[in-house]
Amino acid sequence: MGDLEFSNMEFSITLILVIITVLVSIGAFNNRQIMDDLIFYPPAVSKRGQFYRFITHGFIHADVMHLAFNMLALYSFGEGLEKVMSFNCVFGKMGKIYFLLLYFTALIVASLPDYIRYKDSYHFRSLGASGAVSAIVFSMIIFFPQMKVSLFFLPGIPGYIFAILYLGISVYLDKRGESKINHSAHFWGAAYGIVFTLVLCQLAASNFDVYSNFMEQFKSSSENLVLICE
Repeated sequence: MGDLEFSNMEFSITLILVIITVLVSIGAFNNRQIMDDLIFYPPAVSKRGQFYRFITHGFIHADVMHLAFNMLALYSFGEGLEKVMSFNCVFGKMGKIYFLLLYFTALIVASLPDYIRYKDSYHFRSLGASGAVSAIVFSMIIFFPQMKVSLFFLPGIPGYIFAILYLGISVYLDKRGESKINHSAHFWGAAYGIVFTLVLCQLAASNFDVYSNFMEQFKSSSENLVLICE
C-alpha cells in the first residue's frame, strides 16, 4: 500500500508551476502586451499559426482572485497527485514526467473545443489554468474518490459527488452562455483528467489496478488517503 503524506513541504514540480504562473500572471497584470501575446485567441492560431497559445494562456489570469483560486487548487491537489504518481507501484520515477504531461496536455485538450468553435471569431479570448487544474483535481479523484473536497458552499463533500456536481454544473452554465467564465474548458479539462489517468494506469502501471483501487476506495469509509497497490 502507498500511504500519502501531505505534511512535508518540498520544492515540487507543482510548486514550481505555481511560482511560474504567479510571476507571469503578475507581469501580465501590469503589461497589456504580455497579456495579448499569451492569451488564447483562436484566430491567432488558425490564421497566424501561433499554436503556443494553447499552452501560454494557462500562465496568465484575469485578476488576482482568478489567479489565487486556480493556484490554491493546483497546489492543494497537485502536491498529492504528484506524490501518488511517483509511488513505485504506480509510475515510479516516471511519475513526475507523467504529471507534467497531464498538466500541459490538459491545457491543450481543454481549449480544443473552443478553438474549433471560435477559430474564426475575433471576439473570443480565453485565459487561465482552469482546464489543467480541473484535470489535476479529477485525476486525484480517480485515485481517491472518497477524498473530501471543499469549495465555498460545499464543505468537505466526497470527491465523486463533487465530480458529478462539477461536470453537471459546467455543462449547464456553458449552455446558458451568460458568464465570462470558460465553463467549457472546465468540463473538458476534468473529463480529460479522468481519461488520461485511466488509460495511463492501464498502459504504464503494471503493479497497480486503477479500477480495483477505485472500487475499494469508493466502498471505504476511512478518511486516510492510502493507495491500494498489488
